[in-house]
Amino acid sequence: MPGEFAARKLTKDRQHFRWHSPKYVNFMRKRIGRAPDPLRGSPQARGIVTEKVGREQKQPSSGIIKCVRVQLVKNGIPVTAFLPGDGAVKFVDEHDEVHIEGLGGSKGGPIGSMWGVSYKVTKVNGISLDQLRRGKKEKPKR
Repeated sequence: MPGEFAARKLTKDRQHFRWHSPKYVNFMRKRIGRAPDPLRGSPQARGIVTEKVGREQKQPSSGIIKCVRVQLVKNGIPVTAFLPGDGAVKFVDEHDEVHIEGLGGSKGGPIGSMWGVSYKVTKVNGISLDQLRRGKKEKPKR
């Protein structure tokens, strides 16, 4: 029977003995070898658009996904972000400041046929992309 104030010791032992399980060891090896998250754990990030790109979908879907290459302000890492909705690509230009967030696929990965695209654009120059698309607001002139 553990003592009254043994919680820290029990937690530490559990973390130590996890490494005796081959399942856990394999999981951690894969995790350590994986590329780190560009957003570094945060839900959203700000970035500058470097170029507009069109991505082809995975089989069996066909079509071109409108995306932008974004260089993050916080660490300079370039990522590809999806532009949701019809005509959204018209409201984003090069050198615009955009806010991106995860698409929310399983384990933070891509959704469906959008291969290699894990982020979506939510704001352009501080204005919601959805409001720009609907005509509720105009993009500010720089």
